[in-house]
Amino acid sequence: MSYIESLRVFVRVMELGSITSGGRDLRLTPAVASKRLKELEKHLGVRLFNRTTRSMTPTEAGTVFYEEARAVLLALDHAEARVASFSETPRGAIRITAPLGVGRRIVAPLVPGFSDRYPETEIRMRLSDRKVDILADGLDIAFFVGAPGDSTMKLRKFADCDRVLCAAPGYLSQFGVPEMPDDLMNDGHNCLLLRYPRSPEYFWTLRTDMGPRRLEVRGKFDADDGDVLTDWALAGAGIVNKPRFDVREHLEKGRLVEVLPDTPPMPTIFGCLYPHKKLQDPKVRLFVEHIARNSKRFFV
Repeated sequence: MSYIESLRVFVRVMELGSITSGGRDLRLTPAVASKRLKELEKHLGVRLFNRTTRSMTPTEAGTVFYEEARAVLLALDHAEARVASFSETPRGAIRITAPLGVGRRIVAPLVPGFSDRYPETEIRMRLSDRKVDILADGLDIAFFVGAPGDSTMKLRKFADCDRVLCAAPGYLSQFGVPEMPDDLMNDGHNCLLLRYPRSPEYFWTLRTDMGPRRLEVRGKFDADDGDVLTDWALAGAGIVNKPRFDVREHLEKGRLVEVLPDTPPMPTIFGCLYPHKKLQDPKVRLFVEHIARNSKRFFV
C-alpha cells in the first residue's frame, strides 16, 4: 500500500501546489510527505518536481504522470466502492466542506452520531465561507446554504432556509428603524456584507408584493466569515442578512431585532453537492442520508 499512498501524496501535492498543503490534506507532516515523493521519484527514476527554496513546479514527466496517477486512484476508489457495497460496515475517510455557520451549527453537531453508528469511518471537515472546487479540492461532499453553484454536481436538498435582516437594538435606536427597502440604501445605514472573490452577496434580494427586489446595498464593513458579520451586528455596527437558524438564539433573546419583516430576504435552501459517479461510495451516501434525517429540526 505504500506505493498507492505515495501516489496519493503526489496527486494532492500537484493539486494543492505544495508539499505542506498536500501533506496536511492527507494528515501527513511535510517531512513524511516529502519522503513519499522522494521514494516515488526513486521508483520511477525521474524527477517529478523542480524544487527551489521558494517554489515547486512539476516537470514535464510530473505533468504526464499526474494524469495517469489520478486515473489510477479514481479507478481504485471505484473498485473499493464496489466492494464496499457488499459490506454492511462502511469504512474510510469522508472529506466534507461547509460554510462556517452551517458547518458549526448543523453539520458538526451531527458528526458524532454518525461516527457512533459507523465507527470505522473518519470525517475530515473543512469550514469556509468561500467558494470551493469540489473536484480540485478532492472533496466528497460540499454543504451549502443558498443557490447551488455547480450544475455538473449531483444536488441533494435538505430543507428550505429562511433568511432575515436584523440589527442590534442599540444600532436601531441610534440610526433608526428602516421602514421600507429603499431605506437600506441611505447613507445613514451600514449594511454588513459577506464578501470574497466571486462572492454572490454584493447585493441583497428582498421578497416584496411586486416580486423579488434586488438592492445593491453598501456598507463600511465586509468580511469573508459570516460569524464575523454576526459579531459586528451584535456590537451595534450595522444590519446583517443571515439565515434565520444562524441568528435564532440572538433574536429570541433580544440581542438582535428583525428588520423589515414584511419584506424579508428571499429564502434559500440548505443542501449539498457531490460528484456524479456510476457507483456512489456507500459511506458518502450514508452520511448524506444521516444529515437529511437529522438536520430538519434546525429549520423548524
